Amino acid sequence: QKDDSQRLLESFSADEKEHTLMESKAEPYTSKEEMVLEESESPLNSNITAFALKAKVIYPINQKFRPLADGSSNPSLHENPKQTILPNQVVETSMSGSLGSLSQGDKEDCSSSTTIHSTTSDDRFQARAFLRVASFPEVLTCESFDVKLCLCSLTLKDLMLLDTELRKEKHVLFIQIFKIYLTDFHRKKKITDDLLKKILLNQENDFEELQKQLDSRLQNIEMPGSHNSEFQTLEDLERREREYSEHVIDNMEAFWKQTDKAQQDFLDQSKCSSAKATKMMMDLTEKMIAVESLLSESQDLQAMAIQERLFNWELMVKMIDSLKSSIPEECKGRLNTVSNILDHLTVKNNLSVRQKEELLTDLHKAFWEQLAHYSNECMQQSKDLILKRLECRAKKKEEFKRRQEAEQESLLSKTFLTEHVHNFLKAYHELIEKHRQAQWDLEEEDDCESTEAVADLYKELYSKASHALAELVTELFLQTLPVVTSLSVRECELLKEEWQENLVPQLEKWESHRQRRWKLFQEELLQEKELWITEYALSAVMQKHLSEKQEKIIQGVVSRLGCLSDESVSYILQKHRLLLCSVLRRFTFRRVGMAALARMRLSRKKSSLQELREQHTLQKGSSLCQDEDQWQLQKAVESHIREEEEKLEEETQETNLEFHQQLVTEIQEALQFLQQHMERVIGQTLLQYARGEAEKKSSDDGQDFKERLVESAVESVYGTSNNINRLVQNYYQQLGKITEGYEGKKLQHLKSLQAERNERIRLKNKENELALKEKHSKGLLNVSSTVHQRVVLQQNKILAQFELQQQIRLGSLKQKLLGLHRLGTELENQLREAEQDFVSELAVLTRVPLTVKRKPSKRSKPAGEKANSKRQTFQSPERAEKDDSHENIQEHHGVTSGLCR
Repeated sequence: QKDDSQRLLESFSADEKEHTLMESKAEPYTSKEEMVLEESESPLNSNITAFALKAKVIYPINQKFRPLADGSSNPSLHENPKQTILPNQVVETSMSGSLGSLSQGDKEDCSSSTTIHSTTSDDRFQARAFLRVASFPEVLTCESFDVKLCLCSLTLKDLMLLDTELRKEKHVLFIQIFKIYLTDFHRKKKITDDLLKKILLNQENDFEELQKQLDSRLQNIEMPGSHNSEFQTLEDLERREREYSEHVIDNMEAFWKQTDKAQQDFLDQSKCSSAKATKMMMDLTEKMIAVESLLSESQDLQAMAIQERLFNWELMVKMIDSLKSSIPEECKGRLNTVSNILDHLTVKNNLSVRQKEELLTDLHKAFWEQLAHYSNECMQQSKDLILKRLECRAKKKEEFKRRQEAEQESLLSKTFLTEHVHNFLKAYHELIEKHRQAQWDLEEEDDCESTEAVADLYKELYSKASHALAELVTELFLQTLPVVTSLSVRECELLKEEWQENLVPQLEKWESHRQRRWKLFQEELLQEKELWITEYALSAVMQKHLSEKQEKIIQGVVSRLGCLSDESVSYILQKHRLLLCSVLRRFTFRRVGMAALARMRLSRKKSSLQELREQHTLQKGSSLCQDEDQWQLQKAVESHIREEEEKLEEETQETNLEFHQQLVTEIQEALQFLQQHMERVIGQTLLQYARGEAEKKSSDDGQDFKERLVESAVESVYGTSNNINRLVQNYYQQLGKITEGYEGKKLQHLKSLQAERNERIRLKNKENELALKEKHSKGLLNVSSTVHQRVVLQQNKILAQFELQQQIRLGSLKQKLLGLHRLGTELENQLREAEQDFVSELAVLTRVPLTVKRKPSKRSKPAGEKANSKRQTFQSPERAEKDDSHENIQEHHGVTSGLCR
């Protein structure tokens, strides 16, 4: 029976994680009996705890009574349970609602024990619901165990809000830049006033429709009824983030299609030349690249600020949690000190065991009922305070929004010239950043003030609890004990003074534990910061690699075309850079969101492992002298911690790999959209180039003069049939010589190219053989090499040969194209010169005035000049040149046949 009261105190658990703090009690006595009692008090020194740790037994926090060493329950705890209110029952019914760390819905899944949760319970972690919060102050009054999940969900919400703001800013800036250029054309009388208004109105309506479609799709992401639900699951959150990213990518694709459509509509309806239209499109693309650069820089800074705010939130939540846990922790310690004094009186036979149990039960009941009342009152005050502050914050934000919208409208209403576009972009972006920073400062200030206010309430609760316990203890020592024992009032006063003296070292010890626990938490948070910085750096490297690879691909595509002007090539490269910046900026958001989701997945195991490390460190630091059992127990705990660290590291790698593969898949889909869009851009550019060449050719033909010359020659009395026939035959002979020379030069050019290509292949193969022999000499292909190494080396060799042959083939085709284009230019100039000579002789013969200007021939302009930028080839080079020469000859034949008739 002497041990029953001690087990009664041990069974009390206001917060299970505080067991390790109570392994040493006040030691005012030196008798053998008290030493035995003190030894039985320390839970980590008991056989039960040692057995539980070694066997990895998990006792849920809501289990009221733990089994004893012999497998039975404490008899004194089950006698008439309905009539006797025990301390544990008071805490379970009252404290869990106010100071407990678990919500009612999480008690079956969550535990705060000193052992890592089993993997079977983690299988359901993604489907477990946690509280849905809209702002950080709500977390301060949150009774859920998964506070980290709530904080990370707020981070995802901030990222989504930032993404929406930047997308809106991009749309507004494009419309304004487009408006500036259209206004400039209107000022120069290139477009009418009605056309200007029509294009701008259509553009704004189209963008509004795009935004409505996106909003409608985003609303459909939420599960039915989830808007009114107070809880959400990690599985739903991951699905929502994934679908949100898909819809935003679709919206981005539709936005760029719409911008291209708006530019094309303007070009079709305006009176400006092709050169001016191309310049306008290039300028517009250049300005949008500057916009993307501004948005990307702002996005990176804001993402880092959001992550830093998450760490600050965790610090503030930890501070409030420390205040919450310190109240039952210290009150439990104070009650244990009272129990030690009553145990001493029991040993001296001044108090019976039954009397001691009754006194302790009454004391516990009275105190925990008062503490429960104070706690519920404090919780209600906290909720009312947070609700009032959130209402005040909403009013301030609404006022900020109205004032900011007025400032933005004022800036947008101003008129800017095309040469001042950069100034407008800078001014508008700085204004938006100023507004965003003002709202950010408002939220951070309110978060800090709310945390301080809630902390003051819990400090007041701590003061009330300490005062209430002091009054109850004073009543016990000065009023109850003199009555139930034979002690005098003076002796009872001495007992009370002894209780107060014994509290001093205990309070110092608890304060030391709190500081060490806080330091451990800060170290853990610092490690997470370093890990996040490393991940961010790796992401930046991957993004740079992807950007360089895509730039190399588009440059290769443009170089193989070999027919566009420098302005057209520059426009294509700028357009690709613009779309690529937009895609990469979107996936920077996605990567940060995936990092938050991965952290949420691992939060439960990380928290449990962190708690286990913390308790082990505190236990190790408080136990200066250890016996063999304690040493073995600590070794077992350390081994268990290492095992769980390995499991956590393995699961972390698996989770990161899963999210990385998902990100790569989404990037590939977005790059597919980028490729399709660039195909349309290149196609439009080629079409525009072909139209320009066709217009140029039709304007240079002088077809009207030729028809008039034929009519005049037929009606002229000066030109005889013999003279005209002789003139035509000479012209045909000259054409034959020109085409024969062209065919000979072309054949010679092709033969020289083939010989040069064969020689290049022979030299490259020889170099490869020498390199292979060198590798053999270095022992890279010796017999001891593994099969895998030899297979990989053979694959690399084949790939290298394939790439080499393709480069040689592409280089040869490019030289072939340039040579054929040079020959074709020579042929065209010679044919044009022969035609001009024929026309001149015919005009002199028939005495018709010659009004057509002579075109520059190959003697005045080198053949092949600007060959790489002035020709377009859709067929094979040989077929194209044959068709060109045939068309030219047929054209001249048309003139001469008319004369013959």
